[in-house]
Amino acid sequence: MGWCIIINMPSKNSIKQYVENGIYHIYNRGINKQDIFLDDQDYSTFLFYLKLYLDNPDNLKDLDPQKKACFVRKNFNNSIDLLCYCLMPNHFHLILRQSSEKDIIDFMRCVATNYSMYFNKKYDRVGYLFQGRYKAVLVNSDNYLFHLSRYIHLNPFAIQSGKGASLAEEYKYSSYANYLGLKYTNWLKPELILEYFDQQKDQNIIAKSIYKEFIEDYEIDSKEILGDLVIE
Repeated sequence: MGWCIIINMPSKNSIKQYVENGIYHIYNRGINKQDIFLDDQDYSTFLFYLKLYLDNPDNLKDLDPQKKACFVRKNFNNSIDLLCYCLMPNHFHLILRQSSEKDIIDFMRCVATNYSMYFNKKYDRVGYLFQGRYKAVLVNSDNYLFHLSRYIHLNPFAIQSGKGASLAEEYKYSSYANYLGLKYTNWLKPELILEYFDQQKDQNIIAKSIYKEFIEDYEIDSKEILGDLVIE
């Protein structure tokens, strides 16, 4: 597929280690750091493509067959789990878990290609939308995963030590509201992270409460734990 820019030297995290059942931090930004989401329709369209490829096909029956045929070449409902996301004006973050070794490659190709085509058509532009290949970091510890989700959910506010973090639940273009039980999305799997915070079996309200405290009140800036593997 031709949406990725060919470059002479690989940028950080562009060379990817793909493993079965691996959890990955996937991120990218606009070329030359330009915005890739200019209005609510742009955000909604990117989320629509996530739904299109991740939702159970039975939930897509009402989608116009011709429109569906234009976009859908493969459904990833059984091969990709979306654990967490945040869309920002000039970049995006996803946490994905894949079943097979190369599922993420196909999934990101589908989403990025379709969104780039939509964006270029809408704004009458040509050329690459994203800054090279998407970046992928293999998450290899629970602690890293927890703090990565915290960093991503606080990303719209660049908050340190949780100051003002309660505003995060009002941000429309992240998965945080799902983690607090304020919204439900078929194609998002917050339980894969929330279960680690669940101190009492079958009492999910406990997990959500503890996760909220972790996001908003944790004293250490998560970037200190994540190091330089967050975003370029």
